[in-house]
Amino acid sequence: MREIKRILAVCGVTTCCQEIVDVGISLARNFKAELYFIHIIHNPFGLEGYNLPMFSLEEDYYKILEESKEDLEKIVTTEQKSGLNIHGLVREGPPTEEILKTIKEENIDLLIIQAHEEVLMERLETRLENFLFGASKKQIIRKMPCSILIVKQEPES
Repeated sequence: MREIKRILAVCGVTTCCQEIVDVGISLARNFKAELYFIHIIHNPFGLEGYNLPMFSLEEDYYKILEESKEDLEKIVTTEQKSGLNIHGLVREGPPTEEILKTIKEENIDLLIIQAHEEVLMERLETRLENFLFGASKKQIIRKMPCSILIVKQEPES
Protein backbone atom coordinates (compact mmCIF):
# COMPACT_ATOMS: atom_id res chain seq x y z
CA MET A 1 0.00 0.00 0.00
CA ARG A 2 1.20 3.45 -0.87
CA GLU A 3 2.03 5.68 2.08
CA ILE A 4 -0.40 8.54 2.73
CA LYS A 5 1.53 11.62 3.83
CA ARG A 6 -0.72 14.44 2.62
CA ILE A 7 -4.52 14.54 2.59
CA LEU A 8 -6.76 17.14 0.94
CA ALA A 9 -10.36 17.35 2.17
CA VAL A 10 -12.84 19.41 0.14
CA CYS A 11 -15.19 21.41 2.37
CA GLY A 12 -18.32 22.81 0.83
CA VAL A 13 -20.17 25.89 1.93
CA THR A 14 -23.01 23.90 3.42
CA THR A 15 -23.20 22.65 6.97
CA CYS A 16 -23.09 19.12 5.50
CA CYS A 17 -19.30 18.97 5.40
CA GLN A 18 -18.90 17.91 9.05
CA GLU A 19 -18.47 14.28 7.89
CA ILE A 20 -15.57 15.38 5.67
CA VAL A 21 -13.99 17.28 8.56
CA ASP A 22 -14.30 14.29 10.92
CA VAL A 23 -12.98 11.76 8.39
CA GLY A 24 -10.10 14.04 7.36
CA ILE A 25 -8.99 14.61 10.94
CA SER A 26 -9.32 10.92 11.80
CA LEU A 27 -7.30 9.78 8.79
CA ALA A 28 -4.64 12.43 9.32
CA ARG A 29 -4.21 11.30 12.94
CA ASN A 30 -4.13 7.59 12.02
CA PHE A 31 -1.65 8.04 9.16
CA LYS A 32 0.27 10.83 10.93
CA ALA A 33 -0.33 12.78 7.73
CA GLU A 34 -0.47 16.45 6.92
CA LEU A 35 -4.08 17.58 6.38
CA TYR A 36 -5.34 20.33 4.11
CA PHE A 37 -8.94 21.54 4.07
CA ILE A 38 -9.81 23.43 0.93
CA HIS A 39 -12.72 25.79 0.54
CA ILE A 40 -13.25 27.00 -3.01
CA ILE A 41 -14.97 30.24 -3.89
CA HIS A 42 -16.67 30.07 -7.25
CA ASN A 43 -18.63 33.24 -7.91
CA PRO A 44 -21.55 32.57 -10.27
CA PHE A 45 -22.55 36.23 -10.03
CA GLY A 46 -19.34 37.45 -11.64
CA LEU A 47 -19.85 35.49 -14.84
CA GLU A 48 -19.89 37.44 -18.07
CA GLY A 49 -23.31 37.59 -19.64
CA TYR A 50 -25.00 37.07 -16.28
CA ASN A 51 -27.32 40.02 -16.05
CA LEU A 52 -30.32 38.94 -14.00
CA PRO A 53 -30.83 41.13 -10.93
CA MET A 54 -30.22 38.71 -8.03
CA PHE A 55 -28.92 41.05 -5.35
CA SER A 56 -30.39 39.12 -2.41
CA LEU A 57 -28.97 35.81 -3.68
CA GLU A 58 -25.56 37.39 -4.15
CA GLU A 59 -25.63 38.87 -0.64
CA ASP A 60 -26.63 35.49 0.81
CA TYR A 61 -23.89 33.78 -1.20
CA TYR A 62 -21.19 36.07 0.23
CA LYS A 63 -22.58 35.72 3.75
CA ILE A 64 -22.42 31.91 3.50
CA LEU A 65 -18.86 32.15 2.15
CA GLU A 66 -17.71 34.31 5.07
CA GLU A 67 -19.35 32.02 7.62
CA SER A 68 -17.75 28.97 5.99
CA LYS A 69 -14.29 30.56 5.99
CA GLU A 70 -14.68 31.46 9.68
CA ASP A 71 -15.78 27.89 10.51
CA LEU A 72 -12.81 26.46 8.60
CA GLU A 73 -10.40 28.75 10.45
CA LYS A 74 -11.84 27.66 13.83
CA ILE A 75 -11.38 23.98 12.94
CA VAL A 76 -7.81 24.53 11.75
CA THR A 77 -6.85 26.57 14.83
CA THR A 78 -8.36 24.03 17.25
CA GLU A 79 -6.66 21.05 15.59
CA GLN A 80 -3.30 22.84 15.33
CA LYS A 81 -3.40 23.41 19.09
CA SER A 82 -3.89 19.66 19.58
CA GLY A 83 -0.76 18.97 17.51
CA LEU A 84 -2.25 18.04 14.13
CA ASN A 85 -0.35 19.30 11.09
CA ILE A 86 -3.34 20.99 9.42
CA HIS A 87 -3.84 23.83 6.96
CA GLY A 88 -6.91 25.69 5.74
CA LEU A 89 -6.86 26.83 2.13
CA VAL A 90 -9.30 29.20 0.52
CA ARG A 91 -9.04 29.32 -3.27
CA GLU A 92 -11.05 31.21 -5.84
CA GLY A 93 -11.92 29.84 -9.26
CA PRO A 94 -13.45 26.82 -10.95
CA PRO A 95 -13.50 24.08 -8.28
CA THR A 96 -12.20 21.22 -10.42
CA GLU A 97 -9.26 23.29 -11.63
CA GLU A 98 -8.46 24.58 -8.14
CA ILE A 99 -8.59 21.10 -6.59
CA LEU A 100 -6.35 19.61 -9.27
CA LYS A 101 -3.93 22.53 -8.99
CA THR A 102 -3.76 22.15 -5.20
CA ILE A 103 -3.19 18.39 -5.48
CA LYS A 104 -0.16 19.03 -7.70
CA GLU A 105 1.18 22.01 -5.71
CA GLU A 106 0.91 20.29 -2.33
CA ASN A 107 1.83 16.79 -3.55
CA ILE A 108 -1.42 15.30 -2.21
CA ASP A 109 -1.71 11.50 -1.79
CA LEU A 110 -5.42 11.29 -0.93
CA LEU A 111 -8.41 13.47 -1.79
CA ILE A 112 -11.56 13.32 0.33
CA ILE A 113 -14.86 14.51 -1.15
CA GLN A 114 -18.47 14.05 -0.10
CA ALA A 115 -21.10 11.85 -1.75
CA HIS A 116 -24.78 12.72 -1.68
CA GLU A 117 -27.26 10.38 -0.02
CA GLU A 118 -30.23 10.42 -2.38
CA VAL A 119 -30.13 10.26 -6.16
CA LEU A 120 -33.04 12.68 -6.55
CA MET A 121 -31.50 15.17 -4.14
CA GLU A 122 -28.14 14.69 -5.85
CA ARG A 123 -29.59 15.77 -9.19
CA LEU A 124 -31.10 18.89 -7.65
CA GLU A 125 -28.03 19.68 -5.53
CA THR A 126 -25.67 19.02 -8.41
CA ARG A 127 -27.51 21.45 -10.68
CA LEU A 128 -27.58 24.06 -7.93
CA GLU A 129 -23.93 23.39 -6.99
CA ASN A 130 -22.87 23.62 -10.62
CA PHE A 131 -24.56 26.99 -10.92
CA LEU A 132 -23.46 28.40 -7.58
CA PHE A 133 -20.15 26.67 -6.96
CA GLY A 134 -19.15 24.96 -10.21
CA ALA A 135 -18.64 21.67 -8.35
CA SER A 136 -18.52 18.56 -10.48
CA LYS A 137 -17.42 15.38 -8.72
CA LYS A 138 -17.43 13.44 -11.99
CA GLN A 139 -14.90 15.86 -13.51
CA ILE A 140 -12.71 15.64 -10.42
CA ILE A 141 -12.80 11.84 -10.31
CA ARG A 142 -11.96 11.48 -14.02
CA LYS A 143 -8.94 13.79 -13.76
CA MET A 144 -7.68 12.56 -10.40
CA PRO A 145 -3.88 12.13 -10.17
CA CYS A 146 -4.12 10.63 -6.65
CA SER A 147 -6.31 8.26 -4.64
CA ILE A 148 -9.79 9.44 -3.73
CA LEU A 149 -12.12 8.72 -0.82
CA ILE A 150 -15.79 9.54 -1.28
CA VAL A 151 -17.48 9.95 2.09
CA LYS A 152 -21.13 9.06 2.38
CA GLN A 153 -23.01 11.39 4.68
CA GLU A 154 -24.56 9.62 7.65
CA PRO A 155 -28.37 9.84 7.67
CA GLU A 156 -29.84 12.13 10.31
CA SER A 157 -31.51 10.29 13.17
